[in-house]
Amino acid sequence: MWRRRLAKVLQACVLGWVIGWTAWPTAWAFDLQGHRGARGLLPENSLVSFERAIELGVSTLELDIAITKDGVLVIHHDQEINPVYTRDASGRWLETSPGPIHHLTWDQVQTYDIGRIRPGSSYARQFAQQEARDGTRIPRLSDLFDLVKRLGNDRIRFAIETKVSPVSAEKTLPPEPFAQAVVAEIRRAGMEKRSQILSFDWRTLQVVQKIAPEIPTVYLTAQQSWTDNIGVQSPSGSSWTAGFQHKDHGSVPRMIQAAGGKIWSAFFADLSPAKIQEAHELGLKVLVWTVNDATTMARMLDWGVDGLITDRPDVAGALLKSRGIAVK
Repeated sequence: MWRRRLAKVLQACVLGWVIGWTAWPTAWAFDLQGHRGARGLLPENSLVSFERAIELGVSTLELDIAITKDGVLVIHHDQEINPVYTRDASGRWLETSPGPIHHLTWDQVQTYDIGRIRPGSSYARQFAQQEARDGTRIPRLSDLFDLVKRLGNDRIRFAIETKVSPVSAEKTLPPEPFAQAVVAEIRRAGMEKRSQILSFDWRTLQVVQKIAPEIPTVYLTAQQSWTDNIGVQSPSGSSWTAGFQHKDHGSVPRMIQAAGGKIWSAFFADLSPAKIQEAHELGLKVLVWTVNDATTMARMLDWGVDGLITDRPDVAGALLKSRGIAVK
C-alpha cells in the first residue's frame, strides 16, 4: 500500500515539475538602451543617431539634457559645448569650449556642427566606426519627441539624464528648476508613461519623485578613480547623493532603496553577482552602463542584469537574439 502511495506522490511531483518547466517562458524581456542613440555608429545625441538606434531595435533611447540661457532643453552630454566633435559656422574646429550651454542661447547653440569627430583625437580612435554626418545640429528634447511621433513609434521609451553637478553648480540651473523644466517638457509631449529621469546628482531625482511620481527615476552610480558619486572613502561622504550616505546604509542598493529609488544604473566594472542579487532582493532593477563589447555584455547577462546601455546596439541586439532574449 505505502509503495503505491509513494509512487503516486512521486508521479504527481514529476508531473508538476514537467508542467512548471514547460510553462516557463522560452524568452524573457530585457531593456536595451541606445547610449546617446547609437554613438558607436553615428554622431552622439543627434536625431540621426536616435533614429538608427530605433532601427536597430532598442527599447529605450538614452540621452542627456542641458538647458540654454533662454530656457530651451537641448540634448547634449556635457555641460559645455565639447570641442572634440564641434565645429563653428565656418566649419573650423573649436580650439576651446565657448562655455556652458546654460550661458548660451538656443540660437547660439544652433550655429555649431556636431556631425563628425575631430580627426586624430582619442575620441576618434575610440569610435573609429562612427559615420560622419556634416551639418548635424544639437537637437532639442522636443525635436526628439516629434521625430518619434513622425515615425509612428508608440513603443520606444526615453531615459533622460539631467546634467547637474554639485561641484559645478554655476554651469547649470539648480536641481529643482532643472528637474521641473524636464518634467514640464515630458508632460507637454504626453510622454510621461514612456520616460524615466536619471542622474548622478540624486537631488534632481528627489525633486522628480515629489513633483512627478508617475515618472520613474534611475539612480546612476560610478565608483571609479575618474568619477565617483558614492564617496565610500570620503570622510564627509558624497555631495551627489542627496544626503543618503554609504556609511549610513552600508551598500549602494540600500542607499537607493532609502532614497525611494526602484532602478539602479551602475558602471559595469562596479558590479558583481552579489551586488546584483542584493539589489534584486531589495526590489530594485539593475541596469549597467556603458557596455560595448560582446564579451562583457555576455558576462552582464550571465550575472542577471535587467538591462544594459550601449553605444553599439547592433552588437547587443545580435547577442540578445542569439540567446533568445526578447527586448521589451
